[in-house]
Amino acid sequence: QVQLVESGGGLVQAGGSLRLSCAASGIIGSIDAMGWYRQAPGKQRELVAIISSGGTTNYADSVKGRFTISRDSAKNTVSLQMNSLKPEDTAVYYCYVRVFQGRYLEVWGQGTLVSVSS
Repeated sequence: QVQLVESGGGLVQAGGSLRLSCAASGIIGSIDAMGWYRQAPGKQRELVAIISSGGTTNYADSVKGRFTISRDSAKNTVSLQMNSLKPEDTAVYYCYVRVFQGRYLEVWGQGTLVSVSS
């Protein structure tokens, strides 16, 4: 069973930085993509950043130039470096992995809270 363990959330002042990390275990097949989504109170879950197995990245317009996603394929980990944080970045951040194990599986982490104070 694929499991994701996230770390790195917390409280930071506007303009500060945080780094989120996620480690995947129980992978039998291959990881197709890894990424981060977030959900703010009263809002729908939205894509923050995603990176494919080939290294192609995609970012939400709201975080371009401030956030950087990276992955270590050998360790099955994905990280999100968040700089110049804004109060509107406050949300629960979820790690996401798409795995191919005979079929595609989408796995979510438990979520980690990022709070940015003004």
